[in-house]
Amino acid sequence: QVQLVESGGGLVQAGGSLRLSCVASGSIFSINTMGWYRQAPGKQRELVAAITSGGTTNYSGSVKGRFTILRGNAKNMVYLQMYSLKPEDTAVYYCNADLFRSSDYTRLNLFGQGTQVTVSS
Repeated sequence: QVQLVESGGGLVQAGGSLRLSCVASGSIFSINTMGWYRQAPGKQRELVAAITSGGTTNYSGSVKGRFTILRGNAKNMVYLQMYSLKPEDTAVYYCNADLFRSSDYTRLNLFGQGTQVTVSS
């Protein structure tokens, strides 16, 4: 079984910082892109940031310059460092991974269970 587990969410005041972490575990052959999505109440889930196995990053316009996405040295971890947080960043943040399962080389696109980030004004 392959799963993604996030941690690091919480409550922070506007202008503050938070760091989210995600680890992919289980029978994994390789991981391509990892990323973070978020979903605010009443809104669709949206891409926040993504990073390829080669280190190429992509950010949504609303977070560019404030958030940084990083891969761990072991390549099965991804982090989202969030600075200058705004109330509109409040959402459930989901880790995402595009990977190949080692048991049968099936390509999977998985989401974690999500972690709540709340930014107070």
